[in-house]
Amino acid sequence: MNGETTLISKKSASEMDFTDISKDQLISDFKVVIADAEALLKATANQGGEAMAAVRAKAEESLAVAKEKMADAQAALMERTRAAARATDDYVHENPWRAVGVAAGVGLVIGLLIGRR
Repeated sequence: MNGETTLISKKSASEMDFTDISKDQLISDFKVVIADAEALLKATANQGGEAMAAVRAKAEESLAVAKEKMADAQAALMERTRAAARATDDYVHENPWRAVGVAAGVGLVIGLLIGRR
């Protein structure tokens, strides 16, 4: 875990934002896939045959495992997001003028970039 923390601290803020956004998108996409698979399983519930029942049972088991892993991943992502927010809040409270300066600098750069268009 220390290696992961070191790796995270070396990433830039934009990389972390992009990673969080892609993880959120992945989680929501995966939830849609799980819901569609559940609907497919319910739709094929009337289909007979021992082979179909075995496939359905295996798919239901796989979906249950996938749901559990997705819930764990979502919880971990939320905890990391809360930790980042707490760290940012602590930094801003400890260095208010530095935070204002950084925000002004970022605003200036964004303003210059928008003005170029």
